[in-house]
Amino acid sequence: MHRLEGQVAWVTGAGTGIGRGIAMALAREGADVILSSRRREPLAEVAGQVEAAGRRAAVAPMDVTDRDQVREAVAAAEERLGPVSVLVNNAGVNTPLRTATEMAVEDWDLVVDINLTGAFNCFRAVYEQMKARGEGNIINVASMAGRQVSLLGGAAYCASKHGMVSLTHSINLEAAEFGLRACAILPGEVKTPILKNRPQPVSEKRLTLMLTPDDIANTVVFVLCQPAHVVIPEMWVMPAYQVSAQPLP
Repeated sequence: MHRLEGQVAWVTGAGTGIGRGIAMALAREGADVILSSRRREPLAEVAGQVEAAGRRAAVAPMDVTDRDQVREAVAAAEERLGPVSVLVNNAGVNTPLRTATEMAVEDWDLVVDINLTGAFNCFRAVYEQMKARGEGNIINVASMAGRQVSLLGGAAYCASKHGMVSLTHSINLEAAEFGLRACAILPGEVKTPILKNRPQPVSEKRLTLMLTPDDIANTVVFVLCQPAHVVIPEMWVMPAYQVSAQPLP
């Protein structure tokens, strides 16, 4: 059963990791998918997989921090697939040096601009048409760093993910009356390429116990398949070791 038949989903950061997993899960559920990230090559590969699953795909490379580029790219993709009914703000970045007292100011700008302002830019690019049609789902892939400040996440990353959670709740406050629903998904540790930027290496055992991109993708599908009158403003998804009283592996 294709529970998202007839939906057009736009996924940012769709070339690798969580974004790729989400795009494929949405396609398997019947959605056509607009794929965005900075690099075209990984997007083209994912597009081929979406089409192999029997759905349409549009590759829309963009820098989410560039509002003009965002508007133009998504408008061109919508001409091919139709208006976006699901936006998944997944594009995100972190840097190796993360402390507020030591990180380069340029790195602060990079993290906040992509993680938070980029999500805002993409939301605003689809808001008016969602409002006019009286429906739309916005999924903001945040992080547990959006609720728990830590040196591991770092100052800019934690601030940006807290901001994504706040943005989600603001969308619901302002736009639920027009049929829009927003959900912030807060994963714990996920095995993705972003781990290579961590200041300290991760143990092999811990890697085997982390969440996978498919875990987050399945969570996105669960949220989207709720009845129209149901809103899940915020969802935490954790590997078992992060909620255990035992020492971290």
